[in-house]
Formats: sequence, structure tokens, C-alpha cells
Amino acid sequence: MATECSDGKSSPQQASTGCGSIVAVGDSLTAGFGVAEGEAYPALLERKLRDAGHDYRVINAGVNGEKSGEVLGRLDAIIAKRPDIVILQTGTNDGLRGLSPLDMKRNIHEIVRALNEHGVTVVLAGMQNLKKRKGEYDEIVAAAYDEIARAEGVILIPLFLAGVAGDPGLNRADGIHPTAEGYRTVVETVFPYVVEAIERRRRTPG
Repeated sequence: MATECSDGKSSPQQASTGCGSIVAVGDSLTAGFGVAEGEAYPALLERKLRDAGHDYRVINAGVNGEKSGEVLGRLDAIIAKRPDIVILQTGTNDGLRGLSPLDMKRNIHEIVRALNEHGVTVVLAGMQNLKKRKGEYDEIVAAAYDEIARAEGVILIPLFLAGVAGDPGLNRADGIHPTAEGYRTVVETVFPYVVEAIERRRRTPG
């Protein structure tokens, strides 16, 4: 896949870790609904990566309200961006709308498989249903991410909203979308898994 440095230059530390592009795919939790562009987690992540010596560009490809099937529908456009790494955060809106959790799982699995086939290193963001439902619905949703990650050998963030979900102080009044402070917590959760993806690419020949 293509790589791109921010200015065509890199320090010795940056040269050791490589440079390239990360596409953050997801719904409003990725797009940064309700906060400024620079406060959404992809922008914060890019700054944190570069501060740590990883010269990676992070593209915010979040779409408000998007469901997993819609991510699948725009997968070709995502792959056309030629990312080295994709952070995949989806399924939230499937759950909020009560769509089939099995369909959601199939959609996400197909997305991950296709990205793998195109040589993209995938970081899959684990989610829990944000609107409790009866029966086994919530359990199926929560388990799907781990099952897909194991099946496809991709990196899993166990819970994307760890330390944020359910905390009124870190969410907007709707109880779903993080505040700017909440996104800073999200970045702390996401960061080590993205570094793992960068290191995995560095160790992989070609």
C-alpha cells in the first residue's frame, strides 16, 4: 500500500518507524459529531502519533449515522485511499436501530476480510450496544468483534469507548457522543493498538 510523509522529510526516529496513512472509518463516533474537527479522535490521534515519532497521516473517514452495511457499500472508496492501516469502528447505529446483529456481524466480517486481502492492517474497534435490548441481542453484538478479530487475525481494541461510555462528564447530553474531553480519553485507548499496527507493518516484509 502507499505511504506518505507529512512533508517528505523524517527524523531518524521517524525513519525507524516508517511513515504512511491511516484511515479512521466509522460513524459519528469517528466523525466527531458535536466537536470541532481538531477535537475528534482521528485528529488527536495523528498529533499523538507524531509526538511519539510515528509520521502517520490519519484521515477522518467517519460518516454520521452510518451503519455497517453502508460501510460495506463504500468499501471500494476506502480501499482507493490506499491506506496502510484502517481503524474500523462500526455497528453502533445497527444496534441503536435494532437491526439484525447477525447481519451486522456478517457485514463487519466481510469488510475486515476484504481489507486483509488488500494488504491493509486492520485495527477493529470493539463496541457494545448503546441501547439495551431484550434477549441475546446485546451479547451477540459485544461478542461479534472478538470473534471476527480472532477469525481474521486482526488487532482488536476490546472496547472503543472504555472509560467514556456511561460517564455523563465525558459525553454530550444525548449520552452517546463524547465531548472533546471524552475524545481525549478515546485516543488514550486507541493509541497503543495503532502503535501495534504500525509495528506489525514494520515487521512484515514488503
